[in-house]
Amino acid sequence: MTGLGVVFRPQLPPERLRAVARAADAAGLEELWLWEDCFLEGGVSTAAAALAWTERVRIGIGLLPVPLRNVAVTAMEAASLERMFPGRAILTVGHGVQDWMGQVGARAASPLGLLGEHLDALRALLRGERLSVRGRYVQLDDVALDWPPERPVDVLAGGTGPRTLRLSGEKADGTLLTAATSADGVRRARELVAAVR
Repeated sequence: MTGLGVVFRPQLPPERLRAVARAADAAGLEELWLWEDCFLEGGVSTAAAALAWTERVRIGIGLLPVPLRNVAVTAMEAASLERMFPGRAILTVGHGVQDWMGQVGARAASPLGLLGEHLDALRALLRGERLSVRGRYVQLDDVALDWPPERPVDVLAGGTGPRTLRLSGEKADGTLLTAATSADGVRRARELVAAVR
């Protein structure tokens, strides 16, 4: 089945989002995708606003850079969106642009290691688990959400490199590619993800 959606690029001022979100909803589009992009717009705040302004369109965040986000905060925000707007928020996490991560002092020595730890912990928290984790990047001491989602929440991983695509296949519920990915690139990404799923 083919779905139809649209992207609200972060180069547009955030005050234009309401009209775009309402038009996407009224037109019957299935998805409206937003970006969290340094130093333009926040993904969770714009997603929450778009969800509140609409009735049925699903709102995707592509993507939340894990170096900028504590996994417990990401889980709390994702759980809140799911509980307030069941089945309508699509959450994607990824490395972020490494130059930008460096600009804000958040560049990880191992972006792949950070993303893997973040995905494991995020998905467990969203399943309602209580976690104690002593990873290289993720540190949690007896953490559980007081308001976990009432139903499973898919967590996608965004990426383009072969190691990130394999990690997505291993640890995420789906994979988000860039709009610039060629048809051959999509085929290759599907192969890499499927090989480890």
